[in-house]
Amino acid sequence: MSGGDRRVAMDLAGYERRVRTGRCFICAFVAGEPGYEHVLVYDDGVHVAWLNRYPTLRGYTLVAPRRHVEDVVGGLGPEEYLAMQGVVHLVARAVAEVVRPERTYLLSLGSMQGNAHVHWHVAPLPPGVPYGEQQYRALMAERGILDLAPGEFEALGADIRAALERP
Repeated sequence: MSGGDRRVAMDLAGYERRVRTGRCFICAFVAGEPGYEHVLVYDDGVHVAWLNRYPTLRGYTLVAPRRHVEDVVGGLGPEEYLAMQGVVHLVARAVAEVVRPERTYLLSLGSMQGNAHVHWHVAPLPPGVPYGEQQYRALMAERGILDLAPGEFEALGADIRAALERP
């Protein structure tokens, strides 16, 4: 991907093994379990948002309900779904304010076979990325993930939290 960000290879086989056989990472994160720490950017007691630990784009954020829900259509009633979408929109606007993307991709990914807890991806595409590297290609960890230092994650999270606090 263009843009000058440093990238490193991701252990995709290890990642798949963890998400298919391990604890629900969202439930573990919400419970504060060691090894599941993420940079939290939003928590209203019902929903949480945090920076993706394996970002392919700067500011890539995940949003989920705190309670374990596995079906995006059947697991949320209409009011819950609309409330979740309100949080996704709120977080996406804050991320966009901070990283100034050309486009923000919003999508729910996961599978009953791995990453079953419903969550939305807020993926900000930076300006100038060639068309052939946009859309799903911009999300693919096979192309490497951003090599952000822990301090960079924290600073980015603080900037997004500050944007969320502005009216």
